[in-house]
Amino acid sequence: MDLHRMPKQADYNLDNMEGKHDMLQCHEDHLDSGLDSLKEDELLTSFEDMTVSARTEHTEYEPWRSAITDDGDTLLHLAIIHESTEHVLQMIKLSHNHPFLNVQNHQRQTALHLAVITEQPQLVDKLLKAGADPVLVDNRGNTALHIACKKGSLACFGVITQNCQRHLASMASFPNYSGHNCLHLASINGYVSLVESLVQLGADINAQEPCSGRTALHLAVDLQNPTMVHCLLDLGANVNCLNYGGFTPYHLTYGRQNEQIRCQLYERTAQELRELPDSDSDSDMEDVELLEVDMYDDIKFGK
Repeated sequence: MDLHRMPKQADYNLDNMEGKHDMLQCHEDHLDSGLDSLKEDELLTSFEDMTVSARTEHTEYEPWRSAITDDGDTLLHLAIIHESTEHVLQMIKLSHNHPFLNVQNHQRQTALHLAVITEQPQLVDKLLKAGADPVLVDNRGNTALHIACKKGSLACFGVITQNCQRHLASMASFPNYSGHNCLHLASINGYVSLVESLVQLGADINAQEPCSGRTALHLAVDLQNPTMVHCLLDLGANVNCLNYGGFTPYHLTYGRQNEQIRCQLYERTAQELRELPDSDSDSDMEDVELLEVDMYDDIKFGK
């Protein structure tokens, strides 16, 4: 099937919408759809050219389904980005259980990813009920649930977890390409409510990053977030869990400023695990302090 090409869109960068994040915010949020690149009249022209039938059943070929930009965005992607809700709902209604709902752009983002990124929980709900696949990942390995946890979107998180009971356990535990599962992302970004909800839904609070072996508690200590540390301890995080360098969360308080975190962990850490492990060099301690943006800089995905 020939695809009708539309003008190339500029990158859709989430940082422009929500500002810079903390020190562990990485370049994962660089998105591939032009939020400001299309003028309103150009967008309206694109939608006016789209002939959407009033029939409830879909045919195998509709011209508006094959329209695609040079960045791989469909009209559904663009309508979601530009918050053209009426057009989005029309396309969803005519595409129940159709592959069109799961088309991925060149950043591997589906309509569902973009609905979460743009904070439109109503559309997230409609897409999921129409057959959008919640386990598809973008080119950073993130499902829509990962993105909701990273952004702190309680509304989108609630919609996804309510609609995806069948896939919830696998989605919550699955690490993205940086090695972080949903609980890690919520912990890194300081979203206490999401951490509590994930644990209540069955997420493993002691799950370790595949590369370094850090748990959510290790990450909270790394970021010197006493509120998150307290939350994780109350939820039952294992203070004696060792990362792959042999360090407990308490070990990560050495040389750090926050005495509150140090005291909380000291009281709970087994006595035999309070001393730093022997090491021939300081490289192990340096490894546990690596930022997310540096940990996998030798691994290339995509282009």
